[in-house]
Amino acid sequence: MSRPSPRHLFRDVGGGPVCPGGSVVCIGAFDGLHLGHRTLVRHAVARARDLDVQPAALSFEPLPREFFGADAPPPRLMLPRAKVEGLRALGVATVGLLRFNAAMASMEAAEFVRDVLVRRLAVREVWVGPGFRFGHRRGGDLALLQRMGAGLGFAAGEIAPYLHEGERVSSTAIRQALVEGDFARAARLLGRPYAVAGRVVHGRQLGRTLGYPTANLRFGGKVPALRGIYATRVHGIGGDAGQSRPWPSVSSFGTRPTVDGVEPLLEAHLFDFEGDLYGRRIEVEFVARLRDEEKFPDLDSLVAQMDLDAAQARAALAAADDHPQLQPHHRVTA
Repeated sequence: MSRPSPRHLFRDVGGGPVCPGGSVVCIGAFDGLHLGHRTLVRHAVARARDLDVQPAALSFEPLPREFFGADAPPPRLMLPRAKVEGLRALGVATVGLLRFNAAMASMEAAEFVRDVLVRRLAVREVWVGPGFRFGHRRGGDLALLQRMGAGLGFAAGEIAPYLHEGERVSSTAIRQALVEGDFARAARLLGRPYAVAGRVVHGRQLGRTLGYPTANLRFGGKVPALRGIYATRVHGIGGDAGQSRPWPSVSSFGTRPTVDGVEPLLEAHLFDFEGDLYGRRIEVEFVARLRDEEKFPDLDSLVAQMDLDAAQARAALAAADDHPQLQPHHRVTA
């Protein structure tokens, strides 16, 4: 039986050995930890168990496409903390959330193999997804991993594309489903409803003065895949986020144009709730899209629309309760 795996998180290419007894490594962006990602991760974890070594996952923060597209960063499904928690929930002991900066962008693929995979992780096997590329100018691929592995003592393999009901599962497809408000399709590809988790922070408290107090979550300076007004359920109100009863709510995710907001903020108004949620870690599950963000000429107009949004959200949640689409066995959120 494989020995217990210590939990370890590292951010840098440099440093001492992380898995001196050897590892099986999976590599990817893992944005969303969808069904395809989870298949890759679980395969690596199973192979690590077979070889009695540490299961490890490598990803990057920021994601390479965010680094190279800093002027117009692409939307994210999942924040770094949620990614690490999700990988650990899947059995990964060691997570490398490597800082993607100019030095990392200029690192040759062969150098990455020697310095990270071999020196730091003592890799025995590497597993990647279809079309995986890495290193300076994307010069590394599965063939390079296999050639270098033959000389350095590790094997490399690729997981086939994951299909669900004939559709290839990808983060791109999930982002598109979210933009279209097709939460049932997003849930099928993710294997769970889409949700955003975070710790409730103080806002401007304008909602309280308008009769709609909100629990506010920041999105870590990232660009969210969603923007608009939604019917939602909030988890984590009565205790642990995975066990408590979901609370019906209406939520705004965006930059609050009527009150000159800038940073994306998720604001959830919990129906018929009284209490203090500041500092509590909650998650907001998206059920139905109601409308786009809109700038109103005055606060009275905004409140009138919020009244309509609340009524529509209650109706959408009641309809969803009557026709449940997916009941997840566990929850991995953004």
